[in-house]
Amino acid sequence: MSDLAQLLLPAIRWDRDRGYADEHARIDAALAAGVGGFILFGGEASAISALTTDLRARSRGPLLIAADFERGAGQQCVGATGLPPLAAIASLGDPVLVRDAARLTARESRRLGVNWDLAPVCDVDVEPANPIIGTRSLGPDVARVAEFAAEWIDGCQSLGVLACAKHFPGHGRTTADSHAELPVVAASQDELFGIDLAPFRAAIDAGVASIMTAHIAYPALDPTGTPATLSRAIVHGLLRRQLGFDGLIVTDALIMQGVLEGRDESEACVAAIAAGCDVLCYATDVTATTRALDKAVASGRLDGEQLHRSLQRRLRRAQWAAAADPLPVGSLEDTHWADALALRTVHLVRGQAGVLSSSVDVIIVDDDLGGPYPPPSREPFLAALRDCGADARLVETGSRDGRRSTVIALFGDIRSWKGRPGYSAAARAAVERACAAAPDAVIVQFGHPRLAAEIPGATTCVSAWGGERVMQRAAARWLMGER
Repeated sequence: MSDLAQLLLPAIRWDRDRGYADEHARIDAALAAGVGGFILFGGEASAISALTTDLRARSRGPLLIAADFERGAGQQCVGATGLPPLAAIASLGDPVLVRDAARLTARESRRLGVNWDLAPVCDVDVEPANPIIGTRSLGPDVARVAEFAAEWIDGCQSLGVLACAKHFPGHGRTTADSHAELPVVAASQDELFGIDLAPFRAAIDAGVASIMTAHIAYPALDPTGTPATLSRAIVHGLLRRQLGFDGLIVTDALIMQGVLEGRDESEACVAAIAAGCDVLCYATDVTATTRALDKAVASGRLDGEQLHRSLQRRLRRAQWAAAADPLPVGSLEDTHWADALALRTVHLVRGQAGVLSSSVDVIIVDDDLGGPYPPPSREPFLAALRDCGADARLVETGSRDGRRSTVIALFGDIRSWKGRPGYSAAARAAVERACAAAPDAVIVQFGHPRLAAEIPGATTCVSAWGGERVMQRAAARWLMGER
């Protein structure tokens, strides 16, 4: 067993039908190798709690157990509290709400046994054509992003859960998805230092425990065009030395093409460590990666003293994180708070805000299909309308029956591997057909408010920011007059 396995953070994925059954062999092998933690994707609350308890009991040392909880623990965990996207919360302009959202997330993280929240997104939303950031960002105003990121970090870490500022040195300008290809940001050093890096400086000042690197090339920072994750000029030179960050540096997921273009996983892992990263997120082959790291040390490519510092950073952070708190998640109080917060973010972007009749026809236009992972269920929207007293039914086309209201539920969220932030031609055509059949229809966008500009005509349009369950419920309540 190599000590360098502690720098690996393999993934554990939940399957809707089989739970974690397909992961048992990989978990056993990873624990036997001595990995330093895991990143979790999905699961029911009781299963996640049981899993994290088991992982800690079987590990030789303290583990970092991470999850993408940008939108609350409910983003990954069935039964936990879901929150609106960061952009929606930030749009309310209240730093206290951001802090409270972070504390709720951290509180439920501990109850699930997760001690590392891979949030907040510190990327500034400067490029509307960005296919992967959008509503994940705290917004386009750099000063507000910096302020709110610091609030989120302090709120999260005040409860003993590590926060993570991502994606350094900034993913807000890309027009490509780093899951699918290597984006190149052509901004100047002045632009990057003046805007993109400002939230990360604020995060460092706030004492953020970790920073995640981006699989993006920044020629102004490294003329070789090397992805930031693999660039010593960016990771060691800029982040460590120039900005003075001495916390944990973690790579973005190593299954992404932005870092794998022209190299295999083991080579990418060695290059990331050589650049100055401490922890390798989502390495799929623990044995091969550990062997490659050991070989690189033996050949002199990797510096032993640097690796020792990385091992110490990982250990310190794992020891610093608070112990698991074995209480249930999704309490009535937390759910009500999240629902009230979500309702405040729903707003009219075009047209007039009427109230639906008690009979509602719902047409779903789903532009979030495709990719390796299914989107959230659309059933909560219909269920919430019915809970509000509406006779809601799912239809394929609208009608001119004045006794029934028509709602077009348009799902256009930010999703990995989707490759675009806006609506497809097919989705726009489906909306136009629905509006032609029911001219008085109300469109509810489960996506960024600015996407309303892609929908022609004067049809009333409401923004609900994202397609998660909490936003579907909030949109239904708003439409039925609860504002």
